Amino acid sequence: MLFDSTEPILAPDEQARADALAAVAGSGLGRLHELGAWVAACQGTFPPAPLERCRVVVFAGDHGVAKRGMSTLPPGHSVAQAADIGSGAGAVNVLARAAGASVRMVDVSLDHEARGDERVSRSSGAIDVEDAMTPEQFELSAELGRRVADQEIDSGADLVIPGDLGVGNTTVAAAVLGAFTHTEPVAVVGPGSGITDELWKIKVEAIRDAMFRVRTLVADPETVLRMIGSPDLVALVAFIGQSAARRTPVLLDGALVTVAAFLAERLAPGTKDWCQAGQLSPEPAHLIALQALELTPLIALDMNAGQGTGALAALPLVKAAAELLAD
Repeated sequence: MLFDSTEPILAPDEQARADALAAVAGSGLGRLHELGAWVAACQGTFPPAPLERCRVVVFAGDHGVAKRGMSTLPPGHSVAQAADIGSGAGAVNVLARAAGASVRMVDVSLDHEARGDERVSRSSGAIDVEDAMTPEQFELSAELGRRVADQEIDSGADLVIPGDLGVGNTTVAAAVLGAFTHTEPVAVVGPGSGITDELWKIKVEAIRDAMFRVRTLVADPETVLRMIGSPDLVALVAFIGQSAARRTPVLLDGALVTVAAFLAERLAPGTKDWCQAGQLSPEPAHLIALQALELTPLIALDMNAGQGTGALAALPLVKAAAELLAD
């Protein structure tokens, strides 16, 4: 079960939002005005407090479907990237330092030998021909996402940025979103890490076959996620939904994260009110999910690196919007 409670997600404070909007009416600040009001509403107070404890949480996992040969990235790439993040040398670390945020990496299901209480599996099933995970792995992933959200919020995070890491994650995002939105594989598939026409065909076929496997099950989102999602995606859904339930603003990054927010909203209505779209990536699944959530991205720099990097590039705008209202 993805969420412990059946209680609805409470909305951000509309009075704080109204006070914020009234305070700078006619200021010419445009969307910065609205962004600052969103922060005030999430905090439930006007003027809003500065955002000083922003936290990036990268959920990492490999995907069996990537072994179909649809990526230009070599085997072991995700593990190497995770090691870079752990040493502080990843792109996300650099952008986090520049934006005044901190980074946590959660190895949910990378394809290597590892142990720990944050570990669910070694990679995941190839979703075009087999289930991504067992029911037990699904429950572990959901519990992990909720627990990590609670840990970060309890330790003082005032805004969270969920990130993703793993070869094949855009394929999973496209298959899951395509299944729920009834979008044809050719319309939801994207460039991923940068692929040739031949690799694009392989990717489309894998997404098509995965979607076919769950064609009659879309009324049961958790089963669809277990069959053609991935442990890291399930953890992301639970993390975003729990953050919203804990009244903590969420800044979204790319395709997999935004698809996770789309699913969290479907399972826990009201989640999207706590989310802001940091960026727009080149992935069609990303745009489709943003449109379904009725969110407009703050920036569009064609960033497709994952890890929360696109959201981090937009974080200074969110911080500035809050401080404009507080000044």
